[in-house]
Formats: sequence, C-alpha cells, structure tokens
Amino acid sequence: SKTVKLDFPGYAGMTVDLCYLAREELVKLRKKCVTTKFSKKTRQPEEVLDEDKFLLEYCKSVIKGWSGFKYRYLEELLLVDTGDLDPNDELPFTQENAELLMKNATSFDTWVTETVGDLENFTGRK
Repeated sequence: SKTVKLDFPGYAGMTVDLCYLAREELVKLRKKCVTTKFSKKTRQPEEVLDEDKFLLEYCKSVIKGWSGFKYRYLEELLLVDTGDLDPNDELPFTQENAELLMKNATSFDTWVTETVGDLENFTGRK
C-alpha cells in the first residue's frame, strides 16, 4: 500500500495523508464488517453490512493523518461550536476526528472516497 500527501481542495495549506486501498483490500475490509442473519421474511440467510464498523475500519485503512486543518475549516465542513478556540489553531489528527468527519462532513467523505478510488493519485501520473 502507498500513502500520499494530498491538498484538500479549497482550503489553503490543508493536506491529508491518504493510503491507497486496492479493490482486494476493500473486499477484505467489507467482509470483516458483514454478518449473516436469518431473515424471517424470506426464510433465508442474508448478509448484513455493519455500516458503522465499516466506516471505522475504512477510516483506519485510508486516512493516515493531516496537517493545516484549521478550526475555521472545520466550521465550514460541520455544524460545530468552536467557541473559545482560535480559528487559526489546527485540529489535531486522531482516528476519532477522522471518523467524525467521515460520518458528518459529506464533502470530506466524498473527496476521500473519490481520491482513494483514483489510482492516478498514487502513481504520480497526474
């Protein structure tokens, strides 16, 4: 797997470290988050994806860090009260912060998913 530092569009100085996830790895990740349950309706076993677990595992696998992520950027991505915090201070990278953004900031989630899915971002051929 390869990790690259990419600029987050529209936010000066903000970069995100993303790790490429091959299709095979994505399938393995999904399998870890699927359980088989018996459906009373169809009377057949069916697979159910635990979306919260998948998101947690996906974040761990693809988001490896960030820098330049200012609190004022956070206010543009999420409905959040930064109250007494300096808008130019940086939000520290933690798995919890990454998961919060992936769950609640549609533009961040979309960008991460599209970027990780584009092999050219990791081959240097763009």
